[in-house]
Amino acid sequence: MAVLVCLCCSAFSQEKMLCRGKYWTEDEANLIMKQWGKEWSTLADWEKRAETIRKGIADGMKLAQMPAVANSFNPIITNTRTMTGYIVENIAIESFPGFYITGNLYRPINPDQKCAAVLCPHGHWKDGRMGAEVQTRSAVLARMGAVVFAYDMVGYGDSKQVTHDIPIALLLQTWNSRRVLDYLLSRPDVDPGRIGMTGASGGGTQTFILTAIDKRVKVSVPVVQVSAHFFGGCVCESGMPVHRSANHQTNNAEIAALCAPRPMLLVSDGGDWTCNTPRVEYPYIQKVYALYDAENRIENVHLPADRHDYGPSKRFPVYNFLARHLKLSAGNLPYLYGFDESFVQIIAVDELRVFTPENPVPKNALQGNEAVISYLNIR
Repeated sequence: MAVLVCLCCSAFSQEKMLCRGKYWTEDEANLIMKQWGKEWSTLADWEKRAETIRKGIADGMKLAQMPAVANSFNPIITNTRTMTGYIVENIAIESFPGFYITGNLYRPINPDQKCAAVLCPHGHWKDGRMGAEVQTRSAVLARMGAVVFAYDMVGYGDSKQVTHDIPIALLLQTWNSRRVLDYLLSRPDVDPGRIGMTGASGGGTQTFILTAIDKRVKVSVPVVQVSAHFFGGCVCESGMPVHRSANHQTNNAEIAALCAPRPMLLVSDGGDWTCNTPRVEYPYIQKVYALYDAENRIENVHLPADRHDYGPSKRFPVYNFLARHLKLSAGNLPYLYGFDESFVQIIAVDELRVFTPENPVPKNALQGNEAVISYLNIR
């Protein structure tokens, strides 16, 4: 009986630590950020706080409980297509035994040197990584000279071994992102010193979370997601206690700041929870970068007339930012008073699928939320 009580108390404590959705009002978040800004003034002060936040993320999502995996991915690559200035392939890699990351690989045609690489997670849009926005930015970045891995959220696209509302969605997606990074770094055509990551909305969350805990990500571009008052509205963003513990409280703006002093671009707009970025989140993060004498590496593009998307007005500044910091060739793109993306051929959803009747899900695949949680033995 004592054990049962302990487990119940533990679950109740974790539930109390969750910071979900619009956890604070905009006014509350503004005052809290001002207060936090007074609590550190030196680089040593900030790095002590940063380490507490990183530990809170890892502990909150139970990252240390994930199994050790060999540096093998058993990649499945099919349907290679040569397009205008880039190549597209369907790909799956093994995240851990029996669990697969599915997506598309976009890469340059005949590069003459090792390439930069960009991780491209997506947000909670119906077509996910198969949507036109993800296809377009992935293709453009490949034509600029990057190897791009656009991959599914769990429960989206081909990633149907679990549902998206699995309680450990945040852990699985962060782990998958890390494994995508591992895979890209294992490729002989990728330069490990030029690794970027960008996604919008829930993909923005994946971007700043992985960047915060893995310094192998060299350039970060979270789009329409970094907010002081909004903590993410989905279990994959705020379903595990990564923002709060018995020893700390943080928010997504501080987690994004853990990118410092690496280059980061925040893209925000006036039609969602990033509406205050120029006045609240960005100044706070600038203050962090100033401690490293790296003010030139943090930027904010704010589009007050825009709403929540990763459309052309947001993509174009991202292309320039990634070209600058990953040494990509923006000159490879047609340009006249703005980038011309019309060369991108949007591929039908069914043609982008990895698993088909001809290429079925591997026989060792774990199936269902319970099977995956049981295998991982997350406590």
